[in-house]
Amino acid sequence: MNYFDEYDVFSTLVITAHPFYNIHMETLAKLAATSQNMFLEPDAEHECQPQIGGVLAETRIPIAEVVKSGGGRMKVLKTMLTTACERDCHYCPFRAGRHTRRATFKPDELAGIFTQVHRAGAVEGLFLSSGIIKGGVTTQDKLLDTAEILRKKRGFRGYLHLKVMPGLEKDQLLRAMQLASRVSINLEAPNAGRLAALAPKKRFDAELLAPLVWAHQIRRTLDPRQTWNGRWASTVTQFVVGAVGETDLELVSVSERLYKQLGLARAYYSAFHPIADTPFEDLPAEDEARKVRLYQTSFLLRDYGFSMEELPFEPDGSLPRHTDPKTAWARQHLAAAPIELNRASREELLRVPGIGLKGADRILHARRQRRLHDLSQLSKLGIRAARAADFVLLDGRRPARQPALF
Repeated sequence: MNYFDEYDVFSTLVITAHPFYNIHMETLAKLAATSQNMFLEPDAEHECQPQIGGVLAETRIPIAEVVKSGGGRMKVLKTMLTTACERDCHYCPFRAGRHTRRATFKPDELAGIFTQVHRAGAVEGLFLSSGIIKGGVTTQDKLLDTAEILRKKRGFRGYLHLKVMPGLEKDQLLRAMQLASRVSINLEAPNAGRLAALAPKKRFDAELLAPLVWAHQIRRTLDPRQTWNGRWASTVTQFVVGAVGETDLELVSVSERLYKQLGLARAYYSAFHPIADTPFEDLPAEDEARKVRLYQTSFLLRDYGFSMEELPFEPDGSLPRHTDPKTAWARQHLAAAPIELNRASREELLRVPGIGLKGADRILHARRQRRLHDLSQLSKLGIRAARAADFVLLDGRRPARQPALF
């Protein structure tokens, strides 16, 4: 199964609608408390805040519906071992000293409740994080203990996403990659200077970047047959966008290096939203449109063969907000030199707005059967023909377009 998820859609699991009656209501209340802010931990490009509510007799747990790249959805429980934390990251709802309810699970307790929820058919996978207590090594041990119980004692063979704690040891990362489907190592900021303003007690190189390097070394040098499914867990990272003045250029540059040099599966971008009783509570929320442009640009680098030098950054390091980066590039390079779709390579097809990865493959297959000569053929192939029309030739001619009524 491909776990390179496309996006999350949060729904709310009403516990009384499922056969979980042997789970103590106090335990369910803790699960709700450890899960309610997990929309801040994206497992995919887009996520919406879950609606949490209800009384104790009808405990509501947010469930992420992960839409997979191959199609279909997978329901994932996103939760934490503890919402207590000794770090004081300036944007975080779990930061030390903040007045909020704290809840903690023991590894066997959380493994047990997840197993019951999973067996009842409410979820297929687990995203497990934690606040940091007694250091990253101790906290990582508890996460690994939970994963060991699920894989070895409970026989769980589904999707397991484990967070990597700052300051863990290399052997702990190895074990996490043996047990998990995916591991998260969140850089949070594009460099040490930005991180100091965002999370002053975290060390960019030693605590956050180093595990990404270790993960790449593990995949390159060790036998994946020692893992739970014969494949190394993929690695992803996350950036908090808009809290400390970082530019789009900074974020995209480090994302590109991680893709090319360390085999990163995906960079996630979480638009900053202020949270009460944190040092950043008075800062404005970041525009969600900025996050969308960052994802679009990130995918051009990762999947579409673009380089940093080709991207349409503004002089101040920001991406254009009025149009997507692929269209901005095409207007500069293809408007006067359109691509002939009957002869273009896959790499050239991927440069055309409206043509995605699957669309390019469909065009290559279709033109082996017949020549393409009008936009209706492209539409039947699932191509967004109207977006592509200004940048392509069909049989040597620009395609005819239906004139607008007004």
